[in-house]
Amino acid sequence: MTAVLEVEALTRSFGGLKVTRGVNLRLEPGERHLIIGPNGAGKTTLFHLIAGDLRPDSGSIRLAGRDVTPSPTAARAQQGIARTFQILTLFGRDTLLHNVMLALMGKSPMRWRPWGGFGGHRPLRERALRQLEAVGLADKAELPLEQTSYGEKRRLEIAMALAQDPLLLLLDEPFAGLSAEERGTVHALLGSIARDITVLMIEHDMDVALALADRITLLHYGEVITAGTRQQVVDDPRTREIYLGH
Repeated sequence: MTAVLEVEALTRSFGGLKVTRGVNLRLEPGERHLIIGPNGAGKTTLFHLIAGDLRPDSGSIRLAGRDVTPSPTAARAQQGIARTFQILTLFGRDTLLHNVMLALMGKSPMRWRPWGGFGGHRPLRERALRQLEAVGLADKAELPLEQTSYGEKRRLEIAMALAQDPLLLLLDEPFAGLSAEERGTVHALLGSIARDITVLMIEHDMDVALALADRITLLHYGEVITAGTRQQVVDDPRTREIYLGH
C-alpha cells in the first residue's frame, strides 16, 4: 500500500543550528500519528517542511507516492495537504461562514475569477454551512469571528482545513489554550474525522493526544529518538527521560 506521507532523511539548518537531523517518517492511509518532543525539538519546523513553507537542505518528501519536495506551499495544498497552526490564522473581521467559504475557494476554479463576489454563490455557501455543522458551529455561521470564543475559533480553523478535502491533515497543537470543556469538544471532533483523511498532529496535552494516536514519533533536537505504537513509545525509557520527565 502506498504511504500517504514519506519523509526521508529530512534535514534543515538555520545558520549553524541544525533544526531537523535526517528525519524519517511514514504515515499509512488513515493513520493518526502524533509528534511529541520538548520545546525546541523541531516539531513545528518539520510541519513547515512538510507543508512547503520551508525548503529542506537535504532529504525528500513524498505525498501519496509523488515527490513534492520542490513544490511550493500552494501546490502542496492543491495536491492534498491542509494544516492548522499554533497561532490562529483566520480572517478576523469576517463571519465564520465567510471564513469557510474562503477556504473552499482555495481549491475551486472560482479562485481565478477576477470579478464579482462569491458571498451569494449558493453551492459554495451550502458546502460551507455543512462544514460548519460538522464542527458544531452552524448556528454561529453569520457571527463575526470577533464575537466567538477561542475554542470556537479553534474549531473553525479545523473546519477550514477539512473544507479542502485533504489527503493529509497537519494539526499543530489543536488543544493549546483550550479549557477542559473545549478540549473535550475538540477531542470528539478530531475523533470523528473520517479515516480517508490521514492526520499528523503535534500536541503537548498527552492525555487527549494519546487517545487519538495510532503511532507516535518522539523528536529531540531535531532527531527522531524513537517511533512506534503508543505503548512502545510511552514505555521507552528515552521517552520518560526526555519528555515525560520521570
